[in-house]
Amino acid sequence: MSEEIETVERSYVKGTILHILFRNDENYYTVALVRVEKTNEELEDTKLTVVGVLPQSEPGETFLFYGQFADHPKFGLQYKVDQFRRDLPQTKSGIIQYLSSDRFPGIGKKTAETIVDKLGERAITRIVEDRTVLYDIPKLTRQKADHLYSELIEQQGVEQVLLELSKHGFGVELSLKVYQAYKIQALDIIQTNPYKLIEDVEGIGFRRADILGAAIGITGNHPDRIRAGCLFFIQEFCLQEGHVFLYRDQFVPQVISLLSTPQLSIEMTEVEQQLLMMAEDDLIVEEDDRVYMKTLFFAEKGIVTNVRRILSQEVEAEFPEAEFLKELGKLEEEQKLSYANSQKEAIQMALSSQMMILTGGPGTGKTTVIKGIVELYARLHGLSLEPSAYSNSNPFPILLVAPTGRAAKRMNESTDLPATTIHRLLGWSGNGGGFEKGDHEQIDGELLIVDESSMVDIWLMNQLLKAVPQKMQVIFVGDQDQLPSVGPGQVLKDFLDSNVIPTVHLTDIYRQKEGSSIIDLAHSIKGGHVPESLAEPQADRRFFPCQLDQVKEAVSQICENAVKKGFTAKDIQVLAPMYKGQAGITELNLLLQELFNPKKEGRRELSFGDIVYRTGDVVLQLVNNPEEHVYNGDRGEIVAIFYAKENVEKQDQVVVSFDGKEVVYPKRELNQITHAYCCSIHKSQGSEFPIVVMPVLRSYARMLRRNLIYTGITRAKQFLLLCGELSAFRTAITQKNDLERHSMLKVKLEQMASGKSQLV
Repeated sequence: MSEEIETVERSYVKGTILHILFRNDENYYTVALVRVEKTNEELEDTKLTVVGVLPQSEPGETFLFYGQFADHPKFGLQYKVDQFRRDLPQTKSGIIQYLSSDRFPGIGKKTAETIVDKLGERAITRIVEDRTVLYDIPKLTRQKADHLYSELIEQQGVEQVLLELSKHGFGVELSLKVYQAYKIQALDIIQTNPYKLIEDVEGIGFRRADILGAAIGITGNHPDRIRAGCLFFIQEFCLQEGHVFLYRDQFVPQVISLLSTPQLSIEMTEVEQQLLMMAEDDLIVEEDDRVYMKTLFFAEKGIVTNVRRILSQEVEAEFPEAEFLKELGKLEEEQKLSYANSQKEAIQMALSSQMMILTGGPGTGKTTVIKGIVELYARLHGLSLEPSAYSNSNPFPILLVAPTGRAAKRMNESTDLPATTIHRLLGWSGNGGGFEKGDHEQIDGELLIVDESSMVDIWLMNQLLKAVPQKMQVIFVGDQDQLPSVGPGQVLKDFLDSNVIPTVHLTDIYRQKEGSSIIDLAHSIKGGHVPESLAEPQADRRFFPCQLDQVKEAVSQICENAVKKGFTAKDIQVLAPMYKGQAGITELNLLLQELFNPKKEGRRELSFGDIVYRTGDVVLQLVNNPEEHVYNGDRGEIVAIFYAKENVEKQDQVVVSFDGKEVVYPKRELNQITHAYCCSIHKSQGSEFPIVVMPVLRSYARMLRRNLIYTGITRAKQFLLLCGELSAFRTAITQKNDLERHSMLKVKLEQMASGKSQLV
């Protein structure tokens, strides 16, 4: 370590590790006792406790630590490390001892001496920079050389990456994410293709990657920088706003704004030239005045191709109307109900169409029609609806699917038939493994019913339709006035607007037990009207006026009263459209955890970042986990917490029960869940709850949209409890601002139907 580095003005401590007092192998947080060798601080003792994110280290190793002193109320004086550098051996004898240590199996003292004789005192640095320097070492095989390099990179890789990134203002935690994403390739990627970090590392956007790009000479109007900016912008905009493409005249100026600096303005021709070359290199797709991500272009094209393929098939078994009416009459008599004309039309259309759409708002009888379709389909085709009558070689012929686990469970409860998520049906393996089912291997069955279709994005719909075999009939069920999918596209809306797929709109309201004012309110909102009775107490809903600073108290009182009436935390769902702010999801979850599941002697808890999880907490799954059959949006309860010293894995663990299915989360995987006392309206889609509590405030600003409010209130099954500002509610309902998404699916479906499609 050079004296120049050691004597810089910022606070430093050079110390040798005496003992590791604590280490978390998941996030590298370490508490170590060191013997101080050198420092520019005043110290009375030669021993010091250092704390921070540090690499794997052993007693006897020396580090240069940068940071500041802190007086811990319990543990006393500590040195909080925010940057460090391992002090590698600088003498030949030290390097030989290091390379022949237990860290590098297979390298003995003689081999180490040969390496140092050949490479000198910079041997370690030279190996890390270029493994091929080992290939000329006598009696060192290529295999051993590569193994030594890999081990050395593993040993030195973390600090090399941290050191490189710290030069450019990257914190330790973010730098560790980079290392964990690429391991031994991290330095190479940082130094040759830093813009790749945008795609692979959470928390790194274009600006941070641009700093690294500048460090290796990719600046200003460099073609690689313009390309990276184009790809980042289109991906970010489509994923954030749900667009399938961007118009060129919208896209180019935005990219120029992203790339321009005070010193340099990017020219329009430069961006357009790179767009042309990117299209030639198959990185993007340009179609007329539209710019697509490749995957979105081919998903849109694939949907049109497969809709045409499915619609072009003839229904294998068509039944005379007399036979249909006869069986329908028997069903009505058995179930003691009478289908309305529109419901009969929907059932008959479903049985006679290769593909159809059933749409309608809450209370219009969509579930009743689904049950009727399933029953009549089975009777007319001579099929059993007993799952036990089927096997792996003879699978159940009617497939019921939904985008989320909660929605699939509702289908199962309403039909008494197996239902699953679309991801599970298609065999999604996660971790980049893709789907088992597609055009290469299609699903087995005769009838496919897809509920909550408005939630299905363009990628998933394309994958699903590819997997539909010839002759299978497909029925989409959904409410077009709900929120569109979280992912890009507005597939159900485009299907309906194209008028290509046979459709039945259910409009009459049937679910009016005890005069449901929630359903009345939903249909008023759907039409853009706010009923005069909104602020008046109803049997199943209330509106509690309050200001922003009163919302937490209002929500707390509402929930306390519900608990007094016998409801539990699982029955009550608080919904909010934003995470930040004093009335945001994060703050409301803290409030509600203390209400429903406070800290208590004997109640286990585990901290993960700023979140404290306790046994009994209600939590929400945030990502699809196909291995455990748990999916984004599933709601569960923490039933156990085990500490590292209590299990063979030596890891803190949280056990969550999802409707009886227990999933174990090691502490490092707790980013897959969050508290569910309050969740976003998007995350609630596809679910229903006995009680919904929903604040509506002007501070929610751009989130005050009709379809958002409509989706939120239609989650309430028994009681809807609104609070906030009446003016904000009126603004959201009367100003239809649903942020139209850019999509060509409707147009391409229309072209396909008229024979003008360019698809091949």
